[in-house]
Amino acid sequence: MKDVLVFGQTGQVARELARHAGVTCLSRAEADLTAPEACDAAIRAHGPRAVINAAAYTAVDRAESEPALAHLINAATPGTMARTCADMGIPFVQISTDYVFDGSGEAPWRPEDPTAPLNTYGRSKLAGERAVIAAGGAHAVLRTSWVVSAHGSNFVKTMLRLGKTRDSLNVVADQIGAPTPARDIAAACLTIAEALIARPEAAGVYHLAGAPDTSWAGFARETFDQAGIACRVEEIPTSAYPTPAARPGNSRLDCATLETVFGLARPDWRQGLHAILHDLGEI
Repeated sequence: MKDVLVFGQTGQVARELARHAGVTCLSRAEADLTAPEACDAAIRAHGPRAVINAAAYTAVDRAESEPALAHLINAATPGTMARTCADMGIPFVQISTDYVFDGSGEAPWRPEDPTAPLNTYGRSKLAGERAVIAAGGAHAVLRTSWVVSAHGSNFVKTMLRLGKTRDSLNVVADQIGAPTPARDIAAACLTIAEALIARPEAAGVYHLAGAPDTSWAGFARETFDQAGIACRVEEIPTSAYPTPAARPGNSRLDCATLETVFGLARPDWRQGLHAILHDLGEI
């Protein structure tokens, strides 16, 4: 797809979007997410066919002490972006998170299920979703989970670093969800944006997560197995690893609507992990 404007340049999904022809990724210097009016101006200046917001305040624990900044970047600014796109008649895709749910139960969360974030980050992202929807344009809110890639800081790179120097690692086993490769999220965003140009009535909230569901401990174990690292994974409960921000226990996402509307099936995260490890030179 050509002429897509992306907010974000160094994040995991933005780095993957930048691989595609016809995509322009804006850096912080080019579009300051703490200045909504600057993002409005950037969209109008570029005149794209679609806009994807792949930038966000993602420091989940730090957000507990910076709620105003998290809300500005994750809610107020995306709302401005969405209103600008609605005014210009172009699609807007906003990446969101499983953290908008409270993590109760064991059933996969559907897009229409009640939201109840446990932490400031989740509340800021939910406010962003609502602002995007309220803008009234051709939009898609794409909730995803446990984003991983060969870029930046993420769980895979942390496990590789620690696993090479230790005989065993304690990893949380009672949070269940699915790793989602940033490459698959980027491809989905482009497919959705293109579809919304032709079918703006497909606007709505969708879920994308890798398959199959697993725990963080299971994810760590698969990472070590594929990378050939002899580090034992010791399963621990969330209570044994306290963090400033509460995490949902159930991050399973029901992705059926995404496949029905856009033909996008859940990607196998184990294959995505293999590609990431290859990119990192681990296999």
